Amino acid sequence: MKKNAQVKKRKKMLYEIMCCKEYTPMRAKELAVLLQIPAGKREELHKTLDMLLEEGKISINKRGRYEAVRKESGKKEKEPSREYEKKNKAKREFYLTGTFVGNAKGFGFVEVEGEDEDIFIPEEHTGDALHKDTVQVRILREERDGRRREGAVVKVLEHGMKEVVGTYEKSDSFGFLVPDNRKFSKDIFIPMEHSMGAVSGDKVVAAIRSYGSRSRNPEGKVKEILGHLGEKGVDVMSVARSYDLPMEFPEKVLNQAERIRETLNEGDYYGRMDLRDWTMVTIDGEDAKDLDDAVSITKEGEFYHLGVHIADVSNYVQYNSALDREALKRGTSVYLVDRVIPMLPKKLSNGICSLNAGEDRLALSCLMDIDKKGNVIGHKIAETVIHVDRRMTYTNVKKILLHEDEEVTGEYAELAPMFFLMQELSGILRKKRGKRGAIDFDFPESKIKLDENGRPTEIYPYEQNVATEIIEDFMLLANETVAEEYYFREIPFVYRTHDNPDPEKMEAVLSMIRGTGIKVKKAKQEIHPKEVQRILDEIEGMDCEPFFSRLLLRSMKQAKYTTDCSGHFGLAARYYCHFTSPIRRYPDLQIHRIIKETIHGRMTQDKKKHYGDLLDAVANQSSTLERRAEEVERETVKMKKAEYMESHLGEIFEGTISGVMEWGFYVELSNTVEGLVHVNTLTDDYYIFDREHYSLTGETTKRQYIMGQKVKVRVENADIVTKAVDFSPVIGESEEMVRGKD
Repeated sequence: MKKNAQVKKRKKMLYEIMCCKEYTPMRAKELAVLLQIPAGKREELHKTLDMLLEEGKISINKRGRYEAVRKESGKKEKEPSREYEKKNKAKREFYLTGTFVGNAKGFGFVEVEGEDEDIFIPEEHTGDALHKDTVQVRILREERDGRRREGAVVKVLEHGMKEVVGTYEKSDSFGFLVPDNRKFSKDIFIPMEHSMGAVSGDKVVAAIRSYGSRSRNPEGKVKEILGHLGEKGVDVMSVARSYDLPMEFPEKVLNQAERIRETLNEGDYYGRMDLRDWTMVTIDGEDAKDLDDAVSITKEGEFYHLGVHIADVSNYVQYNSALDREALKRGTSVYLVDRVIPMLPKKLSNGICSLNAGEDRLALSCLMDIDKKGNVIGHKIAETVIHVDRRMTYTNVKKILLHEDEEVTGEYAELAPMFFLMQELSGILRKKRGKRGAIDFDFPESKIKLDENGRPTEIYPYEQNVATEIIEDFMLLANETVAEEYYFREIPFVYRTHDNPDPEKMEAVLSMIRGTGIKVKKAKQEIHPKEVQRILDEIEGMDCEPFFSRLLLRSMKQAKYTTDCSGHFGLAARYYCHFTSPIRRYPDLQIHRIIKETIHGRMTQDKKKHYGDLLDAVANQSSTLERRAEEVERETVKMKKAEYMESHLGEIFEGTISGVMEWGFYVELSNTVEGLVHVNTLTDDYYIFDREHYSLTGETTKRQYIMGQKVKVRVENADIVTKAVDFSPVIGESEEMVRGKD
């Protein structure tokens, strides 16, 4: 009864809000912000809205916003009967609103805000939904036996994509745009008068004029021709535009950046700690231009004094300025294979905000005193003025520490003792993190070299080394130290959180690992990050290592930005935030403002309320834009890998089986390219898939393909549009014909 009373109270409150004359129609997300319901706790709001919709008290307008259905004058609204309530209870509870994510094969998924698991939508139940549409979905089957929920699209509330990027195909009297993003599963009809003179093969941007229906294609109008397929940079530009990445800065933003001075004046130094006589360096990749962190270190007895000095970007990007609004809109810098799409204009990111050697710069410094066990026994966060002595690269620091190059060691002789001291502390910090259970997934990044025409000439794995580990360890420590201080200050803040894995997902992987004879926790027990790391250590070097490492990673939840400090599972950290990269990440810039308000004693109750109202939206938007950046980065890498393999058709490589499915097995080459050997190409026998052991076995020959097995494959096909590579198995070829061997 108590629960029913709560439900009635929620419904009454929401309905009364919408009946107020001051109310303007809002989306569910906006209502949640208005009611101060944190992300992750909005399920009841969605259920209440669905109930009011079912009762006909509210409706959703064509923009996906909720509004009250007004009573007719002089008539009392009829309360729904108890029978009606009973009859429609189940139906109400299974209606949800979310974003439709399409698939080239016709089916899709619906992502519901605040829920970790999406809903699978079979092709026959997608209705008129297109990729990114806001839809209302009815649950057909709840999650069970490891299978996700299944649903049907009931109604499209709002179309998400207003423009589509793709390849134009001209016909006699009309044309079609074939979308680059195959999640948008329909070609777009382009009348000849709306083609802008595009020819077949042009990459174009088309505005959608009509979204069509299940039986009729959408119709569009070409608004921009990006270039012809094959022209330098057009392919990467097309992918970026298809994800709606902003490519150019608005004139107002550029003008504001231009007005910022390129050097400091005396007033800039006032009230800051002057650290210009401290020896410090930046350590980055060779091609980095936005240098936002510098490090310094000394040692007294058994105590280390570590300084992590971060560019004071918030000094130049004022809250709610044109620069700030554009940075929030972008959320993060995006690093594509041939370009960087920065969060801030280059005038700032490569200029006054970049900690260039030999220049005085403003910084926000985290100064830490650390004991021999890696514990931070004291720290201070301060506004500072710094002067970087040398711009170092990971490569040169590695050469110095590993005694690989006498000439380089000689050039930086005066700094060498500092690098060895950094290595010493880094080892202590890494060991401490390992002891508490931080997980270290060692997947090398793909590095792609392009020629002057933007074509890939080399692909290779870029792995961590001793120098990259030093910077990673120091940045992690600064991020933890800052997060812990502000958690205990009880000031609104943006944290970087990573929730514990879903027990059912994790259990499915652990049961497979048990099948290999490796001891893991008993079924249904909550897993600790230390246990995951122990498994990774135990499978290291085994044939199954790549497969199980990936499965363990996929069974975990995505890290995200939140205003609640719920900890970071992967790092086994109780407190964590992103403090160290305000040039390229908006949450870092936002918390720099909070830190500076606190340092200056301006964190009043009004300011706390201001940030409390603001930060949920900042955290949610930053998480969404981060995922977009990761996806577009991944897509451009996959595209260039397919383009690279296109020039190696017919060639034979050696690789490792990285995944086995009923439709075939995936092979990863030493250059990180992964391709599929489809079961149809296994013509020497009929192969049976063993789901328990993830293997394919020939019925007659008993030939077996299993995880981690070394195999030779021939490159059969590479499709730049679908970004897919297809292999076929090679048996009995001579060694000298095989590429990619160690």
